[in-house]
Amino acid sequence: MRFSIITLFGELIEPFFETSLLKRAIEKKLITVEIINLRDFGVGKHRKVDDYPYGLSSGMILMCEPLKKALVSIEGENKYVVLTSPSGILLKQDLVENNLAKKEHIVIIAGRYKGIDQRFIDKYVDLEISIGDYILQGGEIPALIIVETVSRFVKGVLHSIDSAENDSFSKGFLDSPKYTRPKVFEDMNVPEILLSGNHKKIEEYEEYQSLKLTYKRRPDLLKNKDLTKRQKEIINKIKLEDKNGKT
Repeated sequence: MRFSIITLFGELIEPFFETSLLKRAIEKKLITVEIINLRDFGVGKHRKVDDYPYGLSSGMILMCEPLKKALVSIEGENKYVVLTSPSGILLKQDLVENNLAKKEHIVIIAGRYKGIDQRFIDKYVDLEISIGDYILQGGEIPALIIVETVSRFVKGVLHSIDSAENDSFSKGFLDSPKYTRPKVFEDMNVPEILLSGNHKKIEEYEEYQSLKLTYKRRPDLLKNKDLTKRQKEIINKIKLEDKNGKT
């Protein structure tokens, strides 16, 4: 998997790739990351990359020409161009797993200022992505989020691909609560079922807890979800318990 990030502030994101799993993934050549400084492709002696917008808008807009030159400078074919933008579709796990993780080379343009010239978007951008309904100074943090979440599906980045496939949202639900040693912490015990060694019972317990947590904290994830018969029974049981004040 190859990532190319076009940005005006490469110094903000370089340290991110010098730690933890991503650093090891880069060292093992499981992924490659290159940072392209948009300023290097600016117009004129001052390397201008932005200008005032036409119309009534305020602020500054990134220009087409520097963006095109930066994009063309990236070698290779099969480039999938992503723009971080508040106008984009919301980044969700199914988008990562079923689209982005299947690409060979993702080019991420970190938006800045009031946006970029729409003509560049129309001609060169394959997908606009937003990470949420809030305001950031620029697209560098969203770009890092995209790289990290996609990299988890590259074979060898995690110790086991199961770690990615079983995380929260991978199956459409929040993950069940997790516990580790010691067995007792401040008079609170690890649930006995998790210590039983009965894999079937543990699996059933964790599925129940996963659905319970999703129902209580993210009920929107259950809407229009194609639930199995067992999952429907679990949800109905949780609703009944909730109604009776047992959960």
